[in-house]
Amino acid sequence: MKVWTVANQKGGVGKTTTSVALAGLLAEQGKRVLLIDTDPHASLTYYFGIDSERIEVSAYDVFSRGREMQREEILQALCPSAVENIDILPATMAIATLDRSMGTQSGMGLILKKVLAKISDDYDYAILDCPPVLGVLMVNALAASDHVLVPVQTEFLALKGLERMMRTMELMQISAAPKGDGTACGNAYKYTVVATMFDKRTKASLVAYKQLLASYGDNVWPGVIPIDTKFRDASLAQQVPSKHSSKARGVQAYRHLLDYLQQREEQA
Repeated sequence: MKVWTVANQKGGVGKTTTSVALAGLLAEQGKRVLLIDTDPHASLTYYFGIDSERIEVSAYDVFSRGREMQREEILQALCPSAVENIDILPATMAIATLDRSMGTQSGMGLILKKVLAKISDDYDYAILDCPPVLGVLMVNALAASDHVLVPVQTEFLALKGLERMMRTMELMQISAAPKGDGTACGNAYKYTVVATMFDKRTKASLVAYKQLLASYGDNVWPGVIPIDTKFRDASLAQQVPSKHSSKARGVQAYRHLLDYLQQREEQA
């Protein structure tokens, strides 16, 4: 199972849209995809018509009981979606309490990684949709990840959020260093910055995109996700964008992004 974490310490940059769009395209390829909602707002959960207040088992149970849960129990906690090949681990507001109740416990940052290892043969991809704040949920998502996708709205304030995200990954790298000597452990996080909500008609988008390229170079996907109202229409219909509007320009952009990511994986 490949694990992609979609994260940024700023809200409203397209994290959930990116997660859902890529999941839909992977499902079209016949890949088995697990979408994991780690945001207490549960936007991804609601996207698929799952009422987070009515479900009996959720991401909260996986985080609080993950060490003891067996493969069968984990699979029973997942909700099938209306899209073939996509399952959901839904979120509830209860996961907002995890920082307070479990954040200081030893090994809490590796719970999700261990849970996914138990079901690694059941899915080809897991895509983790993160909250926009640094806490035990984001730490778990980053620790479990093979590749971090960082959607960034092409405007000035979103670039500031990206700086915080980069610093978070650096700090986690240092904290994982052996013997506490401050040396990064293993390889640095593999990450790709994805420019979202791009509007070629505005100077702000053009300037922001050029600044991304200048600051992050080869870690920036050499494409953009344009502003596209079809994303909202797909959300309203509770369908993945590629199923709702397969020829929409935003969907085509995500197709190019997926091709890019898979080519990078093959090269690696």
